Amino acid sequence: MIDYEILLLFDAELPDERQNEIVTRTRELVERDGGTFESQDAWGRRRLAYEIDHKPEGAYHLLTFSAEPSTLDEISRVLKITDGVMRHLAVRRPKPGATPTGPPPSADREAEYPEPGFEQPEATVSPADATDGSSGASLEPGSGEPPADTAEQASESDEPERRDE
Repeated sequence: MIDYEILLLFDAELPDERQNEIVTRTRELVERDGGTFESQDAWGRRRLAYEIDHKPEGAYHLLTFSAEPSTLDEISRVLKITDGVMRHLAVRRPKPGATPTGPPPSADREAEYPEPGFEQPEATVSPADATDGSSGASLEPGSGEPPADTAEQASESDEPERRDE
């Protein structure tokens, strides 16, 4: 058995008796297939973030139960065709005390982010480099900037060639 929650969104104009009938029918489906119905929590009327079928409000009910996946499929099928149910969402409940974790790390891949507490080495400048008065114009190969003489040639070649005729 798997623990589930279903959040039901009823039409706010649906009478309370009809809402209770739908919840009772859901409870009967769970118990008929050997599941255990744990609780029902009526959240009441709430304003929707956006209108559904031109209705600005809905009545929410949270149902918690344990059942087989096939039972959940049947409940979802019934709720989809039941008048008065505007939306429903069924989710698996986490085990008590369990914390959500990501997938296990793969042995053939490096971590995308450094481990916590790992500091990236910073570029250091030796005292001789700092006091030589240079402007830092000489860069090592592969640094991303062309040498100064290539930059001058590039700027000259960027200008269109003029011909006086």
